[in-house]
Amino acid sequence: MVDATWQGTGLAAQDIEERARVLNRLRIGDILFHQITKTAAIFVLVVLGGVIVSLFLGAMPAFSEFGFSFITAQSWNPVTEKFGALAPIYGTIVTSLIAMLIAVPFGLMIAMFLTELCPMWLRRPIGIAIELLAGIPSIIYGIWGLFVFAPFLQQYVQPPVIAAFENVPVLSTLFAGPPFGIGILTASLILAIMVLPFITSISRDVFDAVPPVLKEAAYGLGWTQWEVWRYVVLPYTRIGVIGGVMLGLGRALGETMAVTFVIGNAHRITASLLAPGTTISATIANEFTEAVGDLYTSSLIALGLILFVITFIVLAVARYLLLRIERRVG
Repeated sequence: MVDATWQGTGLAAQDIEERARVLNRLRIGDILFHQITKTAAIFVLVVLGGVIVSLFLGAMPAFSEFGFSFITAQSWNPVTEKFGALAPIYGTIVTSLIAMLIAVPFGLMIAMFLTELCPMWLRRPIGIAIELLAGIPSIIYGIWGLFVFAPFLQQYVQPPVIAAFENVPVLSTLFAGPPFGIGILTASLILAIMVLPFITSISRDVFDAVPPVLKEAAYGLGWTQWEVWRYVVLPYTRIGVIGGVMLGLGRALGETMAVTFVIGNAHRITASLLAPGTTISATIANEFTEAVGDLYTSSLIALGLILFVITFIVLAVARYLLLRIERRVG
């Protein structure tokens, strides 16, 4: 069969057999590569499924005991074994949203400055500084926040803010109470600093990927730098920017040690952003080693399951937004 196939090529039988062996070896290598990559992808699904099943089984005693009230109740009393997840859920969502409201505009502006306005001699030092911020361990942020940032806020920032908004509707409630230093606002600011490098780095990379001809054409029409960024750069890179924002939001939702140091770890809900609070991850980190009894442990695992669901919902919404953008574009 081999001789008949290659008869008209003028190749010797030995050369034909050698080429057949090479092709067979390449085909086997391609099959092995396909199976290895497929196994890796399935392994990710298996691990994810294992995590979901473990959390669900561990949380069953708590949900069987308290039902849906576990999510809507605020009380958290290990002595009487009355547990409710509303305060940690509230703290997790509020701190993450405030952090993103601060970090996203600053991150996009920094990325815009680095790609469009920054002098070349200054671009590299700022880029290195951003990368260093991303590499600092979270516990270092927590220690700095507790011993440096929180006292600074308590002495120099919170008192004038409280006095300034004392008679302003809504704001007087958001910034009410004594200046503790630690609290929900402090944790939000720390989170904003922590997620800022991720948003900035990803946005800078996608801004750099914009074809120069698009920007040059816009400048040729007389557009300003703001208009070029607003109507050319940002629309061209919106998918990457949204991905960076979602990455930062995921980091903010799951951050543990830094938040634990500065949020105050109080299981209550207050309208004031200056008051102490707690998050799901901070509650688990603080109390898991001291959990006595199956119900206490199950309640903490249930908090982990709720955090997993919140993260899944956030990622699903982000994916939905990206699909809508892709459909609208084309």
